[in-house]
Amino acid sequence: MSLDGESDREAGDGEEAEESTLTPSQRVQNTPPSGIRRFFELTEEMDDVISLGVGEPDFTAPWNAREAAIASLERGQTSYTANRGMRDLRERIAADAERWDLSYDPDEEVIVTAGASEAIDAAFRALVDPGNVVAVAEPCYVSYEPGVRFAGGETLPVPTRAEDEFELTPAVLQEAGAERADYLIYCYPNNPTGATMSVEELAPVAEFCKEHDVGVLSDEIYADLTYEGEHASIAALPEMRERTVVFNGFSKAYAMTGLRLGYALGPAGAIEAMNRVHQYTMLSAPTTAQYAAVEALDSCADEVAEMRRQYDRRRQFVLSRFDEMGVECFEATGAFYVFPEVPDPWEDAGTFAEALLEAESVAMVPGGAFGAGGNGHLRASYATGLDDLKEAMRRLERFVDEHRD
Repeated sequence: MSLDGESDREAGDGEEAEESTLTPSQRVQNTPPSGIRRFFELTEEMDDVISLGVGEPDFTAPWNAREAAIASLERGQTSYTANRGMRDLRERIAADAERWDLSYDPDEEVIVTAGASEAIDAAFRALVDPGNVVAVAEPCYVSYEPGVRFAGGETLPVPTRAEDEFELTPAVLQEAGAERADYLIYCYPNNPTGATMSVEELAPVAEFCKEHDVGVLSDEIYADLTYEGEHASIAALPEMRERTVVFNGFSKAYAMTGLRLGYALGPAGAIEAMNRVHQYTMLSAPTTAQYAAVEALDSCADEVAEMRRQYDRRRQFVLSRFDEMGVECFEATGAFYVFPEVPDPWEDAGTFAEALLEAESVAMVPGGAFGAGGNGHLRASYATGLDDLKEAMRRLERFVDEHRD
C-alpha cells in the first residue's frame, strides 16, 4: 500500500482505488523535501545537462579496495560483523586518525556505520533529548536540521559569513545565542562552501564550547580533501576529546559512496550510546564494504593523493573562471565545492539556478538549500571531469554576459 492514497494494485474497471490508512508522522510532514533533490529531479527531465550539483566523486573507488571486496565475496564472507564493525577495520581507523593527532581505543571509542550520515543520525538519537538545542553552523549539509528534529531536538542556526571566509567564530556563536545550546554541529572542510579551519581558528571555538559546556559533533568527512595547509580536528585540542564526537568515512576521499561506509570516534560512553541505536536499526555496516575499507586504508594512499591533486587542479580552474567572469566567489580551500555569489542583476539564487538550467542546461544548487546562511549564493561541485567543467563554465559565462545590464 502506498502513502499517497493509491493502492499498489491498479483498480479494475469501475473499482475505486483503496484509501491508504498509513499516515506519515507530523515530524515527516513538517520536514520539506531536500532542496538539492528538487534540482536533481529537474535535471533528469532534460538532455545534455552538465550537473555541478552532485556531491559525489566522479572517480571510481581504487582497484585494490574493489578487489578486496570481490575477494571477500568469493570467500563467502557475507555474514554480519560485530555491531561496531570488524576489529581489523576499527584498528586501522584508529591508527589512521593519528595523522590528525587523535588517539582512540578501537574497542570502545570507534564505531563503523553505514556511511557517515548514519553515524550522524545515530549520534543525534543517542545524545539529543527532546527539547535539547543543537546549534548548527550554516551553510551546512542538508541532513543536520531534519536529523535533529527527528531526534526530538531543536536547532539553532548559526550563520557564518562570506566576509569571515565562512569561518565559525565565537562572535557568530555569541550572536546566535549558542551559549544556550547543548550541542554544536559543523562540517569542516565545509559542504557547501569549501571553507576550512586551522587549529588556530578552531581554538577559540573550543574555548567557547568549554566555557558554556557545549558538546561538539564534528563532521570531518572531507578531511582528506584539504588543499592548503593541514586538516585540523577540534578533538585534538586540550580538554576537547571528551566533549567531541568526530565523523568521517570512505565516501568522499576514497570515492566509495555506493559502498556506504562511515565511522565515528568519540568518548566510550557516547560511542556505546550510538552503538545501542545502531544495533537496533542497522545491526552492522555492510560486510563487503568493510573488507574494501581495510584494504583502502592499507594500500590506497597514493590513489587518494592523486584524486586530491585532480580536485585541486579543478578547484583552481573553477575559481579562476569565476574571477574572469567578474562573479564574486569565496576562495574555497577544501572539499570539492565552490560557493559563488549570485551574479548581478539577479537577486534570488533559486530563480537564477532555474533560469540557468533552462537556458544553458547547467545545474547548480541554490545556497538556501543549505540553510538561511547560504542565501544569495550557489553551490557548484567540481567533482566532475575537467572537460565538462570547461564546457559548464563556458555556458555559464555566456548566460551571465547575456543578462548583465
